[in-house]
Amino acid sequence: MFNIEEELKMLPDKPGVYIMKDKADNIIYVGKAIVLKNRVRQYFQNSRNHTVKIKRMVENIDHFEYIVTDSEVEALVLECNLIKEHRPKYNTMLKDDKTYPYIRVTVSEDYPRVLFSRQMKRDKSKYFGPYTSSGAVKDILELLRKIYKIRTCNRNLPRDIGKERPCLYYYMGQCDAPCQGFISKEEYGKNIEQVIQFLSGNYNPVVKMLEDRMHEAAAKMEYEKAATMRDLLGSVRQIMNKQKITYTDQADRDIIAFARNKDEAVVQTFFIRGGKLIGRDHFYLTGVEDESDSGVITSFIKQFYAGTPYIPKEIFLETEPEESDILSRWLSEKRGQKVYIRVPKKGEKEKLVELAKKNAILILNKDAEKLKREEARTTGALKELADYLDLSQISRIESFDISNTAGFAPVGSMVVFEQGKPKKSDYRKFKIKSIEGSDDYGAMYEMLTRRFTHGMRELEEMKEKNLDESYGSFTKYPDLILMDGGKGQVNVALRVLDELKLDIAVCGMVKDDNHRTRGIYYRNRELPIDKSNELFKLITRIQDETHRFAIEYHRSLRKKQQVHSILDDIKGIGPTRRRALMKHFQTLDSIKNADIEELMKVPSMNRAAAEEVYNFFHKPKTQ
Repeated sequence: MFNIEEELKMLPDKPGVYIMKDKADNIIYVGKAIVLKNRVRQYFQNSRNHTVKIKRMVENIDHFEYIVTDSEVEALVLECNLIKEHRPKYNTMLKDDKTYPYIRVTVSEDYPRVLFSRQMKRDKSKYFGPYTSSGAVKDILELLRKIYKIRTCNRNLPRDIGKERPCLYYYMGQCDAPCQGFISKEEYGKNIEQVIQFLSGNYNPVVKMLEDRMHEAAAKMEYEKAATMRDLLGSVRQIMNKQKITYTDQADRDIIAFARNKDEAVVQTFFIRGGKLIGRDHFYLTGVEDESDSGVITSFIKQFYAGTPYIPKEIFLETEPEESDILSRWLSEKRGQKVYIRVPKKGEKEKLVELAKKNAILILNKDAEKLKREEARTTGALKELADYLDLSQISRIESFDISNTAGFAPVGSMVVFEQGKPKKSDYRKFKIKSIEGSDDYGAMYEMLTRRFTHGMRELEEMKEKNLDESYGSFTKYPDLILMDGGKGQVNVALRVLDELKLDIAVCGMVKDDNHRTRGIYYRNRELPIDKSNELFKLITRIQDETHRFAIEYHRSLRKKQQVHSILDDIKGIGPTRRRALMKHFQTLDSIKNADIEELMKVPSMNRAAAEEVYNFFHKPKTQ
């Protein structure tokens, strides 16, 4: 039994990370401490200074763990990693997990390439970026290929020169084919130098070169070539216009400001590289209602820079973050050079921060209504459903469906919604093994039994091997099981849960004569639903998604000829006789109930074939 008072006495006087958990052993909060003993104790002291969120979090703490580190910076790194992995309920969370593209020039190669890259590695290549749009990067790469004719292949040069024919880019006039020795290493190197100048923001040489080529082609009346040069020149000028000069000091810096409203915040970031504004982006934070401005910006810095490979030399903020010196040391270690966190008070630098702030406010105001609608259709609808069913809360819903065509082997599907949104990574498919024909209840019983027994096994293994929650694919149980049918399917689910001794709420969707949902079947009662509210729309979305997933799976298996009629398993029954039987009897049950004489009335059927069909369905199966 975990005794919080006793455990608090044993906390070490060292830096580290503490992990708060609830009764279900879920991680609900992760924090960093310079001195674990002092920081963790504060949560359990009667204090009027605790925010509402912290009070609520403390009420849900059943036990805690901690990890001692050698330094404050090491604790910060570990905190960032744990928050990103577990996304605790009471931490301020960065909703967007974006990665930014770079342009990589492999300058260590004899014939360097210019490539799209999602990572910035510590290799001998030269990187440019990050860029906020992968589309923009691809446009730049295409432009550079057309102007400088740089290779894109992965051939080992000069070792492989002349071994294979030149690629399509050579014939398109977008590569000088160094793989054939058509351009010298020195000449190719000059092109790469110009590429690096271009990516560094020095556009004048390429502008002059393209203008000279355009005028020269026009003078020779080579109008098609002149038009090509004109188009390339237009593309270069378009890139020039997007990258506005902000400073003459060629600095790399990020400008960060935010706007907040209740539990949401929008953080606006400007990316300045080499003194030029190369892009901007905005991010959403949740769980900020009781956070100070310093706490909000600190949470953003930790989570954002933990996930991005490039750290600029300077970061300009509107508010001083908590423990600024520790953040600066951590960022400096990541960058390999000193990183300065500054809060400008005057001049052009302050104006840039103000501009970022204005953009954040505009985005927040613009998206406020959109966010409100999104919340109403997701978490709002879930709260309404929980209240309607008298449940404490609903976070995860699992919906099950069976799909089959008369005579075809049934398949099952499990669709998962979390926080009112589809969680497709948790969707699962089942080939029904124990049921022949169209016994939907039997198929549903098998699928639910397999789903939860599998989860129980994984949970046991997880406890035995002391593994984390990511170990298995079925370890997370739903708060609500939603059946596509009414009373019959709900009873099947309740039977499975009763046999496995699981306590999970189950409700079914009651249909009208047009197979449209008109209400919910729950605890032996049909509950009507107002079709105009968000609860009804959420249930309809789940129902539609469950049908789509099941039917799509069944269709894909049929296309692969992995699902077939059980009639195909009967000796002497090929495609012609199978079609004739289904056309004559319409259903598989009618075929099962037919005697030999009735079976012989079907075109193409003789006595031997009729006896095979009859015996297949009536002889006892061996176990």
